[in-house]
Amino acid sequence: MTQAAASLDADLGLVDKSYVGNFVGELFVNQGHLGAALAGVHPALANKPSMRVEGACASGGLAMACGVDALKAGADVALIAGVEVQTTASARVGGDYLARASDYARQRSIDDFTFPALFARRTKAYREAFGVSEADIAHAAVKAYANANKNPLAHMRATTVTLEHASAASERNPNFLSHEEYSPYLKVTDCSQVSDGAAAMFLCTEEGLAKLGLKPQDCVEILGLSQATSSLYEDGDLSSLATTRVAAQRAYAATGLAPSDMQVAEVHDCFTVTELMMTEALGFAEPGQGSQLIQSGASQIDGRIPVNTGGGLVGFGHPVGATGVKQALEIFRQMKGRCGDYQVPGAPGLGITANMGGDDKTVVVGVYKNLG
Repeated sequence: MTQAAASLDADLGLVDKSYVGNFVGELFVNQGHLGAALAGVHPALANKPSMRVEGACASGGLAMACGVDALKAGADVALIAGVEVQTTASARVGGDYLARASDYARQRSIDDFTFPALFARRTKAYREAFGVSEADIAHAAVKAYANANKNPLAHMRATTVTLEHASAASERNPNFLSHEEYSPYLKVTDCSQVSDGAAAMFLCTEEGLAKLGLKPQDCVEILGLSQATSSLYEDGDLSSLATTRVAAQRAYAATGLAPSDMQVAEVHDCFTVTELMMTEALGFAEPGQGSQLIQSGASQIDGRIPVNTGGGLVGFGHPVGATGVKQALEIFRQMKGRCGDYQVPGAPGLGITANMGGDDKTVVVGVYKNLG
């Protein structure tokens, strides 16, 4: 047994509870009951409490929230995982599976690709509300791919996208929706990637850190974790992310911090317009000004508030159940200087994540502090 394996045995033996975020494992790989699957990955987890948490694309963030609740209720070490396998089905069949995150009875028929159509609808509303152009939104795709090119773990690490390519539909970058009204508002480069992936981490109390032989300066503190959920059956204002804004406001209020205090952010850019709307909902830009935040350089890796430094969902990939966990780990890695070519200059002291499920229906926002 290697030293690393022995350490893993010891660490997993200290886990009090485990949570795994996953959306549609029973559809993509014919496997539900993932709490028991997680308990089966290592002998040290046998017979320990373990459960799956589902909240569409916010499943990973909700698994974190469950872990935080477990620590508050007396646990010292919680194992948080997120996982999704999505490449077992065609894009069209997978689109139907993922449409379970919508109001299926009401919205499934909008297009074969339900969620791209729903966010094309948001793009249309956003552009009309604020006079934003297709080229303005394209800057989000260019930034996502450029950051992913610096990240060896990114799905699109070897693909480059120019502003010219992302700014207009073409044979290589088509409008692919069948919905006649919404098709002009979404291209391939506007979409996050269909990816397989997993992420995992420990959440600990101070007592849990001591059990694991860690010091606070080795870690990142979760200062606040806020969840907001809105009705699946109502759409609201399509030009803004109202549920995300509520979750962010609660997180800021709970921590006594403000958007201007944040030094790095991971936001849920399932589509390019979503990054713009996310940065507005988090208070980094005024409504309709998300693209200007990118164009000004403020959300670039070396900017005032770097956003999605490793490529985000558009460039890094979007294994749905893993995304919320991966976002928190990216903040951790930035704060500890472990991001290599896409490292933010210096060590960020404060950061934020926003993990969204469905069409802004379930949102988990976390605020983090570097203890190192």
